[in-house]
Amino acid sequence: MALVPYVENSIPALSKLQNSSAQFRFANHDLRLAQDWKNLGVAAVVWDAAVVMCMYLELGKVELHGKLAIELGAGTGLVGISATFLILPGAEVTITDREPALDFLSANVKANLPTDCQRSVVVSELTWGKGLERYPPSRFDLVLGADIVYLEDTFVPLLQTLEHLCSDTTVVLLACKIRYERDRNFLSMLKLRFKVEEVYYEKQRDIHVYKACKLPRRRDL
Repeated sequence: MALVPYVENSIPALSKLQNSSAQFRFANHDLRLAQDWKNLGVAAVVWDAAVVMCMYLELGKVELHGKLAIELGAGTGLVGISATFLILPGAEVTITDREPALDFLSANVKANLPTDCQRSVVVSELTWGKGLERYPPSRFDLVLGADIVYLEDTFVPLLQTLEHLCSDTTVVLLACKIRYERDRNFLSMLKLRFKVEEVYYEKQRDIHVYKACKLPRRRDL
């Protein structure tokens, strides 16, 4: 996630983002996520898309047990932490964000996962489109992203990252609020390389969940 400066005079709808923590119950576990809007901005608060992604994962529409999963732009880590509980045993979850957010993210992971679960989790730096050689290509079964589609400058490196991480059988789940036409443009870009379908919509929060799978490469005749 990108980092943005703190604005003291925020609108009331955003006041919950300025709380020092947020509490949830997912995967039969009570989770308490630290938030730090003042110092880290959007990378350190729980957005509705993350909550809806966790809700969708709990529905059991996607096979999770024993999968190798990676979360992009994890922020507070809510999605990756919830996914860890849902896909154990035999699972491995990599939870990623940009370097400035890693200490904060790691602290949330450590505070919310029991020691035995932490052995199956890696918190790792990932700036989209850069240093991808550190991540084995086509390795992951599941790629998760909650509210990571909002900055147009990141669309091309995000697509590059998805293509690198995904095999033909990888499932990508993106939870998004469609705010602007550029967000729809990203979905159009994604459809050039992936089969994309909307699998869930949470009306109250206006969040869409999209499932994407890599399209087979075209071969010249």
